[in-house]
Amino acid sequence: MIKILLADDHPIIIKGLKQIIEEEDDMKVTGEAKNGNEALDLMRKNDYDIAILDITMPKKTGVEVIEEMKYLKKKIPVLVLSVHPEDQFAMRVLKTGAKGYMTKESAPENIVDAIKKIINGGKYISPTLAEKILSDINSDRDEAPHETLSNREFQIIVMIASGKTLKEIAEELNLNIKTISTYRQRILEKMNMTSNSELTRYVLDNRLMN
Repeated sequence: MIKILLADDHPIIIKGLKQIIEEEDDMKVTGEAKNGNEALDLMRKNDYDIAILDITMPKKTGVEVIEEMKYLKKKIPVLVLSVHPEDQFAMRVLKTGAKGYMTKESAPENIVDAIKKIINGGKYISPTLAEKILSDINSDRDEAPHETLSNREFQIIVMIASGKTLKEIAEELNLNIKTISTYRQRILEKMNMTSNSELTRYVLDNRLMN
């Protein structure tokens, strides 16, 4: 029996995916979490064969959970679910350590196949994304400015673009406002920009947020 942890802050998503998964005789959702901290706590206390994580959960994002999982005794393969476009987020989470990436729109149709592929030691991405990756390799594409950002910097640039103040970002991430200010300055330097409005325009133009 494949034991699965589902983590998403939307109960309807969990309910729907659970129903699809448990139609399979050899799969069972044995853990449910509504945020990143709960997901990590369950991983420490229980055994799972795979974790399916939303990328934008409260308290800790899916990416942050994957990073902290590196310190767990048992390495659990992760499939990331997201409402964000594949071409902007998939490579980032795969580089962090996820074994697969899937949009929530495609999940009902493909999640069982993705679980099986990952459990058998493979990685899951959509055929469309695989084709794009090959195209980028063949065209020797230059790295986009936002791809030079760390995961935390990328998280903060998206939050800035959503209109949140540095104080609000600090409170949400449980960090000092001076730390957030330092991150912002580092982001501006890496992106060769000078203002939040420039960052926001870039995020919107490149569809980095839903």
